[in-house]
Amino acid sequence: MPIGNTVPLTAVRWDDVLFLVLAGMLLGSALLVVTMRDIIRCGLALITSFASLAGIYVLLGNPLVAAAQVLVYIGAISVLVLFAIMLTQTKNAPTRLAFQTQAWAAAIVAVAIAVLIAVAVTSTAWPDAGQRIWTTTADVARMLFRDYVLPFEAVSVLLTAAVIGAVYLARNDSGRAEEDEQ
Repeated sequence: MPIGNTVPLTAVRWDDVLFLVLAGMLLGSALLVVTMRDIIRCGLALITSFASLAGIYVLLGNPLVAAAQVLVYIGAISVLVLFAIMLTQTKNAPTRLAFQTQAWAAAIVAVAIAVLIAVAVTSTAWPDAGQRIWTTTADVARMLFRDYVLPFEAVSVLLTAAVIGAVYLARNDSGRAEEDEQ
């Protein structure tokens, strides 16, 4: 027996329900990232939020971006952050972190960003409610490597410079620690 395009006894499409589930998981896990004290669990919640975002990309019809999300953010960055945390720091954070003293400023900035997003969403000409926009992988690749090749290369150079800078800073910090021990 086929399931059909809509949820039984309602007119709600299955992909809309899946989007709401993934969006709820994304927002819930992102909230856990910034509120939990255990930094390992924060990292796992970050991986969950990245996976939810990849699912939303698939629903939007762009599996190339979803695959990049999984490979780069979940496969590389999140795992690297978790290994760095496990190898360098204690598991539990102190009760009063330095960034918690700036909660009012962060709240004001968050409200300002929410207002900007609301203005952008309401001023955008969206397609009709039933119309879906699908982008093929070839379209994304064509735009990325033909139309936006200069920004793509600029970001890759910037990321390379950031990695080199991080290695240099880590090397200098370990050198200072060895000098302090002597």
